[in-house]
Amino acid sequence: MDLTEKTLSSEQVFNGGFIKVSRDAVALPDGSTASREFIRHPGAAAVLALTDDGQLVMERQYRYPAGREFLEIPAGKLDPAELPHDTARRELLEETGYTAQQWRYLGKAWPCIGYADEVIHYYLATGLRLQARQLDEGEFLEVLLLPLQDVQRMALTGEIADSKSIVGLHWLAAWQQGTLAGETV
Repeated sequence: MDLTEKTLSSEQVFNGGFIKVSRDAVALPDGSTASREFIRHPGAAAVLALTDDGQLVMERQYRYPAGREFLEIPAGKLDPAELPHDTARRELLEETGYTAQQWRYLGKAWPCIGYADEVIHYYLATGLRLQARQLDEGEFLEVLLLPLQDVQRMALTGEIADSKSIVGLHWLAAWQQGTLAGETV
């Protein structure tokens, strides 16, 4: 059975600083039509930065849409024409002050498939070296080094609650278990 919905028309109803909202008319598999509203997002890269002694670089920051602070892995949106691995390197340095000698691509995931086209690319960074952070203007966050086992436990108890970090921890666990080779970048 072909479940593909085919675009009949597309209208951009909002153009913001980095997201756009579209309203499309689509033909459904049975021939009827429907409306689809969704966010167009440039994509993102997320980093699981692991120290030589088994600690994960984490960030604590306030997320306005949710109205609370979250403990999460470093991440950021792709700039125009920027490759995901370049975004990962840039964001790790800007937000945490770390650079890495080894980089491995772990996978990608779509966090909000019902209303956004965002895809997040996940990277493992090892061989870390600390330099000076280069936070963007208006960016406020605390950098923490936490034992990986504690972070994994916190994801299971709900203390870590953002999907980006939970998915990243899943990819990291698969790599550690040898069930995911990952590609060196």
